[in-house]
Amino acid sequence: MNTSHKIASYLLSTKAVKLSPEQPFKWSSGWNSPIYCDNRVTLSYPEARTFIKKSLAKAIKKYFPDTELIAGVATAGIPQGALVAEALGLPFAYVRPKPKEHGMGNQIEGRIEKGQKVVVIEDLISTGGSSLKAVDALREAGIEVVGMVAIFTYGFKIADTNFAEKNVPLVTLSNYNALIDEAIKQNYISAESLESLKKWRRKPEKWGV
Repeated sequence: MNTSHKIASYLLSTKAVKLSPEQPFKWSSGWNSPIYCDNRVTLSYPEARTFIKKSLAKAIKKYFPDTELIAGVATAGIPQGALVAEALGLPFAYVRPKPKEHGMGNQIEGRIEKGQKVVVIEDLISTGGSSLKAVDALREAGIEVVGMVAIFTYGFKIADTNFAEKNVPLVTLSNYNALIDEAIKQNYISAESLESLKKWRRKPEKWGV
């Protein structure tokens, strides 16, 4: 089993992913969705957590070997980023959605230096909007963002467009297609549910409206 399918299997077995075409979830974007992914759940399972940590570290070594700093996107990217930074022996920082409204008013927490080459860690990519806001904050602080590594992506075209426009290379460990493959293998979904998931994947903004 390759990495993408192995991680998809972990997401299903730990119930980090919930598939519910009959009773869809509502995303913060307003989209109705037959799928909800919360990769933070995998942190409670040592075997899954370790495999994901090692896979993230391996991806960084392969695609971004000059990385000097790991930055997690708050909140879900913080624990994953800290685990990976520890595995690689690199400094760690994290990025808030917006500056604190008290104290030092920091948006970036941790010791950073201008010119450092950073890889951003994210748990999940949907449209890429919130993840790329973290990239903007790092760049404004003088940090060189060499890329982003995430556990899972839905593979929406809008995300590809957004990352291309920001010139941010994106590497993901697993994806929607691998997840569906594993869900079928494990008899996790019915043929009817599969068709509904395919329709959602094609036009998520209009699905269930």
